[in-house]
Amino acid sequence: MNDVDPLSLDSISLLLVWTAIATYLLAFVAFTIDLAQRAARTTVPQRERELTGAGSPARTPAPLDLQDPPESPDSILVPPSQRPRLLWARIGTSLTALAFVFHLAGTVTRGIAAERVPWANMYEFALTGTVLIVAVYIAVLRRYDLRFLGAFLIGMIVLLLGGATISFYVEVVPLMDPLKSIWLVIHVFVASLATALFAIACGISITQLLQNRKARRLARASTDAHRTPRSSFLNTLPAADALETLAYRFAIVGFMFWTFTLIAGAIWANDSWGRYWGFDVKEVWTFVIWVLYAGYIHARATRGWRGSPSAWLSIVGFVAVLFNFTIVNMYFQGLHSYSGLS
Repeated sequence: MNDVDPLSLDSISLLLVWTAIATYLLAFVAFTIDLAQRAARTTVPQRERELTGAGSPARTPAPLDLQDPPESPDSILVPPSQRPRLLWARIGTSLTALAFVFHLAGTVTRGIAAERVPWANMYEFALTGTVLIVAVYIAVLRRYDLRFLGAFLIGMIVLLLGGATISFYVEVVPLMDPLKSIWLVIHVFVASLATALFAIACGISITQLLQNRKARRLARASTDAHRTPRSSFLNTLPAADALETLAYRFAIVGFMFWTFTLIAGAIWANDSWGRYWGFDVKEVWTFVIWVLYAGYIHARATRGWRGSPSAWLSIVGFVAVLFNFTIVNMYFQGLHSYSGLS
């Protein structure tokens, strides 16, 4: 990482970013403890209760007022004031909000130092993309109780933001000529917003796979009368079908933004290079991501793909997004080589 003037706005931005990373790390620890305590304090239901499914009138409430796994994502539309008072989940959420303030301040300060929007190179892309992931997550928490995703999402933020700050940091430099366009503001911001929605969909899909695995394990255990199902934090989370529907909703909204990203990129390419499409590697990968999510949405809506295949498509799509941001920007040469790395 390059040395910076300790009195410059950029150095203040860097300090704020590192403070945010440290606070995110504490939030990740809190969310992880929350998952561990859910597993430790949740009474394992009897075999009949597990096999009859969620929603049975005979089911008894779990300890700590934890709700039985809901069958519909709408059933977890619980106002924050009425949610289970899980101490470590509340601590993790509060630390996430605090870290977000530092993160946003660091991003804005970088933009002020550069006298432009802060997303003109890999380091700034990472700053903006990760701050939007956290912003969307905090906003979604007002509607859905997705605190169980905190360990995954905040852990990912620590890795992405920390790795970008260590490996991708560059001093503020003037914009390259092709980037001096209003489409830099529109195109990159919308792409980052789509990435945030895809990240949440991916986290939900991973949880869905864990719930599916748990269901298969319980089905195998049903043939053994002496085997007791293990306690797990999954007992406190929404059912697999509810998670799948929720991930699908986030992916659809993200897909809309990504479609706009593709269109806006074509318009910007025409303004900068005189053609809408030129099979540049970045353009191709943006289209590949669009095809992956279009296939995911189409397969689930018209072909009836459900369960693990649907979840894996969602996860593969987000892996392609990360590949496009990292590997393509760093190792593939093209007209979009604006990583800022030497």
